[in-house]
Amino acid sequence: MNIFRLAGDMTHLLSIIVLLLKIHTIKSCAGISLKTQELYALVFASRYLDIFTDFISLYNTIMKLIFLGTSFSIVWYMRHHKIVRRSYDKEQDTFRHYFLILPCFVLALVINEKFTFKEVMWAFSLYLEAVAILPQLVLLQRTRNIDNLTGQYVFLLGAYRSLYILNWIYRYFTEPHYVHWITWISGLVQTLLYADFFYYYFNSWKNNVKLQLPA
Repeated sequence: MNIFRLAGDMTHLLSIIVLLLKIHTIKSCAGISLKTQELYALVFASRYLDIFTDFISLYNTIMKLIFLGTSFSIVWYMRHHKIVRRSYDKEQDTFRHYFLILPCFVLALVINEKFTFKEVMWAFSLYLEAVAILPQLVLLQRTRNIDNLTGQYVFLLGAYRSLYILNWIYRYFTEPHYVHWITWISGLVQTLLYADFFYYYFNSWKNNVKLQLPA
């Protein structure tokens, strides 16, 4: 554990808190992509298959349970809550997210650290997480007007991955034989997908105007 890893985890957790705050207090999921939330639920389900078999630390187990529980609860709220689901913009959230799943799984079968079920699913979760934000970014471009909580949620998601890159750099220079190309490249791709959003987010913050993305 180092400061970059901890900051990344807390930023990731804060992004989920912001999203749940929007859902619980405003009773709205407007501007949120259900497709992205379903992909994240699949990411955590495939990544944390070892939650009850391999104990690393209490912190690690608690964080796994939080990410699993919150991801599936968000999907449930957006699909089944009688008030929240009314605000879901199904007509705009049309990204065919299932087209992302199969290529990521095939890639995991071909490129992995060890050809075992857990390692293949771990690699699959990394590849899928790298592109899971795409439906959300497409939805924001279509709706253009973005409320504060949605903007903060997406920004914090991107910031979490950026902090993890700093964590990997720190560990590379402080830990012997720390090389994980699959994790690094997937994380870099994921961060680059946020570049356009970051640009408009910081511009809106600097000019004190409402965040809008070009169509």
